[in-house]
Amino acid sequence: MNAESKQLIYAAYNIPEGAGRLLTVYRLLADAGLSPDSVTVDGNPQQIRYLRIVWPTIKLQRCIVHVQRQGLSWCRRKPKRTDAKHLREIFLQICTVKTSTEARRFIADVNAWERHFGQAIDQSTDRGWVFSDLMRARSMVLKALPDLFHYVSNSHIPSSTNMLESYFSRLKEHYRHHRGLAVHHRDAYFKWYFYLIPGKNNNTK
Repeated sequence: MNAESKQLIYAAYNIPEGAGRLLTVYRLLADAGLSPDSVTVDGNPQQIRYLRIVWPTIKLQRCIVHVQRQGLSWCRRKPKRTDAKHLREIFLQICTVKTSTEARRFIADVNAWERHFGQAIDQSTDRGWVFSDLMRARSMVLKALPDLFHYVSNSHIPSSTNMLESYFSRLKEHYRHHRGLAVHHRDAYFKWYFYLIPGKNNNTK
């Protein structure tokens, strides 16, 4: 979806994000002339890898809403561990970052947390599910950090995938009324939906 026009660029049904078919789609789009400066993504590693294969210089913006939501989930609502409590407070700040100063402060907070708790986490023998989720949260934020705040210096880059998620929600809501479709009719249904309702600004029903 084009972030500025809010119109679909391409849509298809039943293409797994983690399979090679997604790479084929990106190559088809590139062959058709698509050359995006940036893409805002939810963090799927296969998707990121395929985007960089097809467009090596593309700027990837991680969806700050996805990072925050997943991080808070892994840290728990009321964590008992001190390291998880502090990391949770950091995750709570992501969606408030609007300026370069705030972005630098957030990055400094993450790096300070890592200096304070990272070595102990690496040396811990804990393998419980709470600790495992903390390690996932830590890994995610450290990997996402270089691509969290491109939107701060470029207002044309959306900070989240909310626009597209909203479109998907409306699509799912419409599809619930047609759940009895035969399998061989589903592809046609989605093609017509994408054609008739190509984006947020189109009110066709």
